[in-house]
Amino acid sequence: METVVIFIFLTTFLLAYANGANDNFKGVATLYGSKTLDYKKALAWTTFTTAFGCGLAMFLAGELVIVFKGKGLVPDDVILMQNFPLAVGAGAAITVMLATFLNLPVSTTHALIGSLAGAGWIATEIGINWGKLSKAYFYPLVAGPILSIILTYIIYLLFKKLRADLNIQQETSLSIGEKIIATAQSHTVTKNYFVNNFSTSIGLPETLVANKAYCRSSYSGQFPGISARQLLDGLHYLSSGLVCFSRALNDTPKIVALLLIGSRFDLNFSILAVGIAMLTGGLIHSKRIAITMGKKVTTMNSGQAFTANFITGIIVIGASKIGMPVSTTHVSCGSIFAIGAANKKINLKILSQIILAWVTTLPLGFMFGLILMSALGSN
Repeated sequence: METVVIFIFLTTFLLAYANGANDNFKGVATLYGSKTLDYKKALAWTTFTTAFGCGLAMFLAGELVIVFKGKGLVPDDVILMQNFPLAVGAGAAITVMLATFLNLPVSTTHALIGSLAGAGWIATEIGINWGKLSKAYFYPLVAGPILSIILTYIIYLLFKKLRADLNIQQETSLSIGEKIIATAQSHTVTKNYFVNNFSTSIGLPETLVANKAYCRSSYSGQFPGISARQLLDGLHYLSSGLVCFSRALNDTPKIVALLLIGSRFDLNFSILAVGIAMLTGGLIHSKRIAITMGKKVTTMNSGQAFTANFITGIIVIGASKIGMPVSTTHVSCGSIFAIGAANKKINLKILSQIILAWVTTLPLGFMFGLILMSALGSN
């Protein structure tokens, strides 16, 4: 096997690893942030559902392979250059890993598109097809989060009205581990409130409550024969799996495309290698993104998280099916933002940092792709 082919494989493996590190946990961030699951259980659930999405990617999202081979964006003779997939993969991998170490949830899709454009632009005198870049790549990336914000906001308000009609109330529980110690009907109370007003019923030292206890917002009431809390926790759990599945479904073919350029690798082998790398990256490096997405943007209960996850999963699966390169990161953050906006409860400082990372991801990918393609040469 030629040395350049080995480097193409290693670079693609690194990109898939970086994708897993930055993206795998995003689907279960609401489970972790709402304390429905602890970190290890949430990580196990995202690993399982991500693996499922990787396995079905080529059956349900094969059109994305064609899109991310760069066909139509750059001339065919550029795509067939040995160093082209190497420069594209390395440029995108550097961009995503940099963001991961800065604790910023960025889009692998943006990084890949930027790197594709940068490497393609420097490799040919006629440049890239800017019209193709806008219509096939840029417009879907902008439309995804806007659509998710609008749909999530509307659906959440409809669910909120339905909850009121069914007399299902929000409440706050004081818990240690999975054990509920005390409950208050308001969803805005704090640990100090419980200590001051429920000290007798709690029956625990204040130091223990201060160090071990946490407040969790949930729901009281009944659907026909089912506890509202149990039903919404279950829907939250399933919808988080849907997001992880849809993200893997959408991202796997984009990365696999780098190995399929020039028919250098077998399709099944490529899917297996990319899937293993994505899962490994998620298992080792998810904690940084988990904290940012699950706890710093906004806090949510199970009903709010279900709404955000459901809309994210539907949009990403639909886009994957028709070969539209949306960013799961942007769609998911858009849904989380809509929930926070509807409740007037969002961390604007963290949100502004995330948006800044989004804005800079594509030009950074472009720059790294351009530099690497220039350094490697047009071979």
